[in-house]
Amino acid sequence: MPSARALNRYTGAVIPPPRSATANDEIDENDEIDWYPFLARPRLASPTATFLTSLLDACILVTGAGGSIGSALSLRLASLRPRKLILLDASEQALFRLESCLAGLPSLPGIPGMSANPITILGSVSDSALLREVFAQHAPNLVFHAAAYKHVALLESHPLAAIQNNALGTQSLIECACNHSQARMILLSTDKAVAPISILGATKRIAELLTLANGGTVLRLCNVLGTEGSVVETFLRQIAAGGPVTIAHPDAERYFITCTEAVDLLLTCAVEARPGALFVPAVQRPHRVQALAEFLIDHDSNAASLPIKYSGLRTGDKLSEDLWSANEQPGTANPQGLVELRYPQMPLPDCVEKIAHLHSAANNRDLPRALEILQQLVPDYTPSTTVLALARQNQTQQVCLSDPS
Repeated sequence: MPSARALNRYTGAVIPPPRSATANDEIDENDEIDWYPFLARPRLASPTATFLTSLLDACILVTGAGGSIGSALSLRLASLRPRKLILLDASEQALFRLESCLAGLPSLPGIPGMSANPITILGSVSDSALLREVFAQHAPNLVFHAAAYKHVALLESHPLAAIQNNALGTQSLIECACNHSQARMILLSTDKAVAPISILGATKRIAELLTLANGGTVLRLCNVLGTEGSVVETFLRQIAAGGPVTIAHPDAERYFITCTEAVDLLLTCAVEARPGALFVPAVQRPHRVQALAEFLIDHDSNAASLPIKYSGLRTGDKLSEDLWSANEQPGTANPQGLVELRYPQMPLPDCVEKIAHLHSAANNRDLPRALEILQQLVPDYTPSTTVLALARQNQTQQVCLSDPS
């Protein structure tokens, strides 16, 4: 059985576990960190077992199943025991850890043994042949698409990788869903897709456009507290080391939800959402990132006077994020904690044509052409100086390769 710390990585906690754990545990109410004094709001509504009954007969595919949100979702789905559960991830280590946690589920109090073990698959959404094989063999009728490269500053230095994985990988997944099993797709997106200034945001916005144009559902999340690689993990590591705690800017702010809330919203979208719906969490206001650091410092009795220093915004980062763009209109929050956005839809033929050109540019390692198409698809995308410099360098290399003399 995996350790409590390993299980917590997959249920949303960041340091030691609750005293008792069940399939419907409120992991954000663990002994160590209660996030709601910081969030200063009630917990978003959680779907009941009765509400989720329709998922029991589903054949479900989760991509990015080994990531922080993907693994929490996978464990929740496994506890529901749907007809079939297929878990896909490109990281060998992440998939191994998830398998270990799944093996430990039956021994947790309140969770009966699963009727059938989930099927784990090591592979990428960028592998079209693998996706065709998965859909031909298992015919999933519900897909949670959580696979994505997500580190903003890192991806600014690797824009073609972001395009291949986040945008073109989504297109490959949609093609398989349409051609093999007519599966419904729920895309896990990010507020960085709104008026993006990062390649992450631009490629996730393309993933949104593709999903919506093909009748899927998009859940555009804000920052999720305590996920692997998140600012919370960084702050806790710095606090444990005795500081200083590093923040980009004193006025930097973000919207936040917990990992449990993110999973609840994904499950709600799977049950209730109509085709082509775009949702954001019903959170009222952002919080300063410095306030989060101070909350975590105050939470540690040994860290009361740790210094805070400012490092400056990284390439691709904004001072603040928005949940919707100027051409999107929010409706009223529903009881499940979701706000549906009205949006202008890109016609599917236009989307397909531009994606074909993007695919060609990415395969040819032609970054200038890929950026040109990205900005056609996402007109409010502003490439960073890092990406533009890489495009100029790439253009020079392309010229040299075409004229070796």
